[in-house]
Amino acid sequence: MSESAATIWAEPEALCRYVGALFCALGLSKPAADRVAEALVDADLEGIESHGIMLVPMYAERIRAGSVSLASEGRIVSDQGSAIVLDAMNALGQVTAVQAVALVTARARVHGLAAVAVRNGFHFGTAGRWATAIAGQGQIGIGMSNTRPLMPAPGGAERVVGNNPLAIALPTEGDIPVVLDMASSAGAMGKIRLAEAEGRRIPEGWATDAVGVPTTDPGAAIKGMLLPAGGPKGFGLAFMIDLLCGGLSEGAVGDAVRPLYGDAAEPYGCAHFFLAIEVARFRALPGFAAAVEACARHIREAALAPGVSQLFSPGEPAWRARQANKDRCPISVDTATKLQRLGASLGVSSAGIFQS
Repeated sequence: MSESAATIWAEPEALCRYVGALFCALGLSKPAADRVAEALVDADLEGIESHGIMLVPMYAERIRAGSVSLASEGRIVSDQGSAIVLDAMNALGQVTAVQAVALVTARARVHGLAAVAVRNGFHFGTAGRWATAIAGQGQIGIGMSNTRPLMPAPGGAERVVGNNPLAIALPTEGDIPVVLDMASSAGAMGKIRLAEAEGRRIPEGWATDAVGVPTTDPGAAIKGMLLPAGGPKGFGLAFMIDLLCGGLSEGAVGDAVRPLYGDAAEPYGCAHFFLAIEVARFRALPGFAAAVEACARHIREAALAPGVSQLFSPGEPAWRARQANKDRCPISVDTATKLQRLGASLGVSSAGIFQS
């Protein structure tokens, strides 16, 4: 988030405690509440506001309406050693993602590769968080999710596939994580919702209106369709992710995934897929981690085009944002106001949390 009059600040640990207290007041266990709060605040610290604490009021509405359960973990419904299917039972996605990462990393150490497919899931925040957690275990981490249909096929005028995110993280010997975290659309719906709330236009090429005409109006985009990144390439990737997640888990695919901001009483029902690859089964981990760091450093030190001041390796912008925000977390005034109202309704004081 860029600094502006519409930005206020919070000390990260205090903000985590406050958001965790909100989820506890909603009935979540403290360990689960703390996991969700940390994941959301971390997204804001990394400059990914669309996956941060702006989501708390929507999560709360769904918990109150019953479409998101208070479960602290999912249920394993199939266990074939290196392949597991987890029923998330509509629990908060960050809670079941922690469980899935623990399962997939433990099994990859035994089998060399392992995968966990998750059905009946809910929004899990940034996919990169979970891929990076796997990479922290000396493994290549891959995480993905499907969403409700938001994008047309190239040339189409009907939503047929979600802007399904994909993240790949690699172990590295450097301080800067090496992780790809991308939606398969040109722009994320969360960013479009933020633009609408702040009265901003969205970039050209992000979306169309309801009949397929390109638009920079976020309101029209929300009612319309997102455009895939790279045209047919992004669309094809989204299609495959949909089936890897929902198909392998026997979960929802396509429009069986319901709108995240739709009927709060209707389960979202998305599906996730996590893959872990034990690097040491292929080569010594230190050598691989050194090669990853060398390649990332080469990118950062490569020649610059005219007018460009700095190059970034994949995952570096989020890391740099986190370094810049480590002592204070940026929050939009709109999000802070909504969180204060939610706290008041739950009897959780926000005194001293938000600073102008």
